Amino acid sequence: MDTPDPFSAKYPTPTAARPLLGLTVLVVEDSRYACEAVRLLCLRSGARVRRADCIRSARRHLQVYRPSVVLVDMGLPDGNGADLIAELRDVEGSESILLATSGEPEREADALAAGAQGFLAKPITSLAVFQQMVLAKLPADRQPKGLRMVVDDEIAPERIAYHDDITHAAEMLDSPPDDATLDYIAQFLGGVARSANDESMADAAKALARRRAAGEAAGSETAQIAGLIQERLTGKVAI
Repeated sequence: MDTPDPFSAKYPTPTAARPLLGLTVLVVEDSRYACEAVRLLCLRSGARVRRADCIRSARRHLQVYRPSVVLVDMGLPDGNGADLIAELRDVEGSESILLATSGEPEREADALAAGAQGFLAKPITSLAVFQQMVLAKLPADRQPKGLRMVVDDEIAPERIAYHDDITHAAEMLDSPPDDATLDYIAQFLGGVARSANDESMADAAKALARRRAAGEAAGSETAQIAGLIQERLTGKVAI
């Protein structure tokens, strides 16, 4: 179990090469592809990472330990990430750094209004941007000592993680989805497809979202997404 104090002196001292050494990052993220990106960033930075794929799971984690950083996706299967951020903001005595992420940059304002201390737009691939976002929120005694060369490497998750996300979407479409599920599929696939540079899937998800927002039937858009998913799962389109 993690120590109750994420900034306790018993943690390893961060170094120039591993500036986030000793920190634990809880990633509240439904996409395996996006979570894998954060895992690689944490690995390169020296931080430990844990994952919760929904708000309910995040609450279970937070009953057991207090992470140094909580990175919350704004669109989660069981609610709005802003609600979880606001809930954590009001926890008395908490020193966890609250960050938000989304594939929709326009959601930054909502995240900051809820209490997020920073916002990372997806895809999160820059090592330098990730490290600087966290370091800027840490107290001085948790900063690495001396000069530090900024390494602006780009990380690339394994494509199998995107395959897992596509499979998850396929499972949701196995039975006729209700309105809430269609809204979630549009948001979920839009974010992961943009992160994975799958332009045709991202465009299809955007078209579904537009149709849903207009309150119109979306049978053709849903069928198009189902077809694109099938192509990727059968290997007709490389992912």
